[in-house]
Amino acid sequence: MISNLRSFGKDHSAQVGIGTLIIFIAMVLMASVAASVLLQTSSVLQQQAQSTGRQATQEISSNLVIKSIEGVRGITDSDNMSANISLFKIRTGLNVGSSPVDLSQLIITVSDGTSTNDLIYADNDRTYGSRMHNFSSSATYDDNLYHLLTGTQEIPGANGRYFFTAHKIRDHDGSFSQGGPVMNTGDLVTLYVSVVSDGDHLYKTIDGINTEGKQKDSNMSIGPRTTVNLVLTPEAGAVTIAEFVTPTSYGIRGTIQLYP
Repeated sequence: MISNLRSFGKDHSAQVGIGTLIIFIAMVLMASVAASVLLQTSSVLQQQAQSTGRQATQEISSNLVIKSIEGVRGITDSDNMSANISLFKIRTGLNVGSSPVDLSQLIITVSDGTSTNDLIYADNDRTYGSRMHNFSSSATYDDNLYHLLTGTQEIPGANGRYFFTAHKIRDHDGSFSQGGPVMNTGDLVTLYVSVVSDGDHLYKTIDGINTEGKQKDSNMSIGPRTTVNLVLTPEAGAVTIAEFVTPTSYGIRGTIQLYP
């Protein structure tokens, strides 16, 4: 009987079984933690992939198209016109299938080869802390165009050097307004860019707007044979570029087709 007790006391198989069970439980816990991490990582990657896909789609599908650009000279009478162009009228639309474009976030860069102006929409107050001086979202486009050509403020300065205005030509869904200039596919809008030259302040009418000779220098000089570069940079989407050279002579024309 003593011999049997000694044999029973030397049996360690139960301890080995408990150790194996502990290792098994640890492996299960590690696998569950690893699975949780993988699931969380895959979820984050999926969200990032979806966000990137949406942004890429928006970048590809949001495209402004420049239909035409006209240059308008300031006039006093039919025989007395400014030597330089005073106003650009840029007719724009969207490519088929394009996402809506908010013109209040558009930046227009215009260069005459010597000077460059970066222009924001007249109702945008986030860059300079205030919108264009005397701009009104309830006013007509010609009122705001008048202030674009003639207005100035302490900061940032003459309106024509820092802002542009716009006017709808076709807007079937009513998405465009002076205070909310959103373009959808099928819309046609004219963007107004002041390029009044220093010294052309005596001409009192620009595109039918009576400026009373109060127009402000835009820091541009768009005379004959001038190479002009225009860049439209929307909030999202492809950049639109137009480059052209003005005619060798403006003759007696008050409005000159510049592009295409």
